[in-house]
Amino acid sequence: MKLPFPFASCFSPSSKRTSSVNYDDSFSSGGQKIDESISVFSYNELKAATQGFKSSNRVGEGGFGAVYQGVLQDGSLVAIKNLSVEQESLRGEREFLTEIAALSGIKHENLVSLRGCCVDGAKRLLVYDYMENNSLAYTFLGEDYKREKFSWELRRQIIVGVAEGLVYLHEQLKPRIVHRDIKSSNILLDHDFNPKLGDFGLAKLFRDEASYISTRVAGTLGYLSPEYAISGHLTRKADVYSFGVLLLEIVTGGPVVGFDLERGEYFLVNKVWEMYNEKQLLQAVDPVLNGNFPEEEALRFLKVGLLCVQETTRLRPKMAVALKMLSNEIDVEDTEVTKPGIVSDLMEVKIGRKQSSQSFFSGDSANNSSGR
Repeated sequence: MKLPFPFASCFSPSSKRTSSVNYDDSFSSGGQKIDESISVFSYNELKAATQGFKSSNRVGEGGFGAVYQGVLQDGSLVAIKNLSVEQESLRGEREFLTEIAALSGIKHENLVSLRGCCVDGAKRLLVYDYMENNSLAYTFLGEDYKREKFSWELRRQIIVGVAEGLVYLHEQLKPRIVHRDIKSSNILLDHDFNPKLGDFGLAKLFRDEASYISTRVAGTLGYLSPEYAISGHLTRKADVYSFGVLLLEIVTGGPVVGFDLERGEYFLVNKVWEMYNEKQLLQAVDPVLNGNFPEEEALRFLKVGLLCVQETTRLRPKMAVALKMLSNEIDVEDTEVTKPGIVSDLMEVKIGRKQSSQSFFSGDSANNSSGR
């Protein structure tokens, strides 16, 4: 098999292993080539950088593996994802290939930068720029004292930054990229809390003018768009839905899937929808802000979030339109909002899935379709 440079050089003679993954197909399906800016590291280099993958250097979990803080020989601080690639499963292998294909040659201030890769035997590692403030889920969610550090201005910066990153993926790239797993744990924060969209292991590349891709379902319960979960037809509107959930999560400070004595288990999108119908939408804003936010802008952001999670896919705005709504370039005051869609049970997910906890993955078909 001929592998695109420099990915081919990632493989040493000892790294060859039996696998049904077709490397050429994995990359050429989207027309992406590996960029020369992606460095190739040896396993020993990355092991030394993390002090032998020391537990104290472990900073989080990626889609299919642990993430470690490391220091390269040139002194630069990096994040190293050590993927779990089991002989009986190709999931980690697929993420490795997809991540490189998606991020090859892509530079945007709101997307994580891939520095390099390593293959040694069954080991697969990816190297990224280090994000000093970890993920949004780690730094922001949960206890009040965490959220108190996030002013309205900072929340706006994060929401708008994520939106700009998605506009770039959806509208400005060729082929277009659908991320498929937009959620708080995949929003990384740099030293200045600028958001970087990360973990492209489930991303799909849209060739030509295909309006959707037929695929089995991957994503996270609570962020997963209902039409994709049920039909397996992936469009950019699936990312729009997930972004809407994330927006509501950041503005309200509440869990995507929560529990209280009155409601039992509830979904954030339904909770905000009820407040909207009761004309109490302002009460959805995170109470730790203590009213220190512009009411008109907060209401606009919440309404944009609800527009993004509407059950009817065609009614959701494209990301470019959503961004203009957030910046008030497009007025949403008189825009009608219809009820949100949710996947309340994994049994609703397209048949053929495999699942683990709230995140699940069921593989992909290679069937590209165009149409509506």
